[in-house]
Amino acid sequence: MGISWQAIYVLWLREMKGMWRAKSRVIGSLGMPMFFLAFLGLGFGGASIPGMPEGLQYIEYLTPGIIGMSMLFSSVFAGISVLWDKEFGFLKEVMVAPVSRLSLVLGRTAGGSTVALMQGIMVLFLSTLLGFKIAGVIPVIVALLFMCLISVTFVGLGLVFASVMRDMHGFPLIMNFVVFPTFLLSGALFPIGALPSWLIPVCYLDPLTYGVDGLRGVLLGSGASDFSILLNFIVLSAISVGMVSVGSYLFERTEVER
Repeated sequence: MGISWQAIYVLWLREMKGMWRAKSRVIGSLGMPMFFLAFLGLGFGGASIPGMPEGLQYIEYLTPGIIGMSMLFSSVFAGISVLWDKEFGFLKEVMVAPVSRLSLVLGRTAGGSTVALMQGIMVLFLSTLLGFKIAGVIPVIVALLFMCLISVTFVGLGLVFASVMRDMHGFPLIMNFVVFPTFLLSGALFPIGALPSWLIPVCYLDPLTYGVDGLRGVLLGSGASDFSILLNFIVLSAISVGMVSVGSYLFERTEVER
C-alpha cells in the first residue's frame, strides 16, 4: 500500500486537538523552560562562564539551549506516546486499518513535530520578556527550520524506543539514561569547550548539539556557534532522516496484541 495522506492528516489532527484541549499540557510544557531561563539566565547573568563568546549575556547564550531542551522533551514524549496507544488499544485499532504503517509513522511524526515546534516558538517569544533580543525575521525563519529538524529527529528517537519497548515500566529509564544526558551534553547550558577533553567527542555524537549550535549561530550570529550554520544543518538533516528511517523500520515490525 502507498502513502495515505488522509491517514497522515487524521493522525496529525488528533495530536493538535489533544494539545489544545489539554490546557494543563500547554502550560506545563512552558513551565520548566521558563524556570530555567528565569533562574539560570538571570541568576548567572553577571557570572563569567568559561568558553562563552565575549559580548553575550548568559540569557542570550542560554535561550537557544532551552528552546532545544523544550523540543527534545516534547518530541521524545510524542514518539513514546505510542506506548500509551498500545496500552489503551488505540494502536491496535489503527494498525488494522487499510493503510500502510509508513502512513501511520508519518502521521505520528508530523503531529509530534508540530506540537514540539509550537512549543519551541512559544519559548522563543516568551524569552524576549527576560531580555532575549530577536535580530529579525530572517533569523527566526531559519531558526524555525532548525527547530523542525530537532523535532523530527527526536520524534523518530521516541518511535525507536516505543517500537522496542513492551510496556511503560522502562519509561523512567529512558528519561534517566537517554533524554537527560542528551540535553546536558548538547552544550545547552554551557559551552562544550569547558568540558574535559575526553567528554567533548561524546558531545559531538549528540544530535541535539548540532541543533542547539545551529540555533545559536542563526539567532546570535556565527560568532556564537562552534560550527558553521551550514555544517549544523547538514549533520542534523542527515541525523533526522536516519532517525525517522530507523523508527519507521522498527515501527513497521511492531506487533500488538489482538
